[in-house]
Amino acid sequence: MRRTSSISSMSSTSSTDSEETVQIFVKNISGEIIPLTLPSNTTISTLLTLLALRTNLPTSSLRLVHAGKHLSSPAESLSSYSIPNEATLRLALPLRGGMPPKKIRCSFKDCRDAAQRIVGDCGFCSGHFCGKHRLLEDHKCEGLEDCKKESHERNAERLNSERTVAIKGV
Repeated sequence: MRRTSSISSMSSTSSTDSEETVQIFVKNISGEIIPLTLPSNTTISTLLTLLALRTNLPTSSLRLVHAGKHLSSPAESLSSYSIPNEATLRLALPLRGGMPPKKIRCSFKDCRDAAQRIVGDCGFCSGHFCGKHRLLEDHKCEGLEDCKKESHERNAERLNSERTVAIKGV
């Protein structure tokens, strides 16, 4: 008789524990699933902090979606969103507000043209330039003298390595 009563008391304890905790699965952008067992009163901000630690992403770039609904208010708990046990949440890309990505403009002082990708990036001043200002001389780069000096040294080294030596006495 004692065994039965202890088993029934254990089962009632485990059923109250299962009501207090929720196991959820969070699927990230790359498709990996992160299993979490949390109290049902865990807030969305706490969940986002845990996920930020797991994924090494800032909390500001994390968004959670459950059943097509964004879990946006950080003060709300999992139970207020009626998230059932063993539910799957998805991490989504951060919202951009419907705005197109901002174009990078030319770094030259009065130029408003769009900067060219890759070829418009200056390695000496870290600026981004359009087709008219992408050359060092055109955007008056402060690294121009260093570039000329480096180029001069490289050419002198190449010339010295290719120098022919005349053999005397042949």
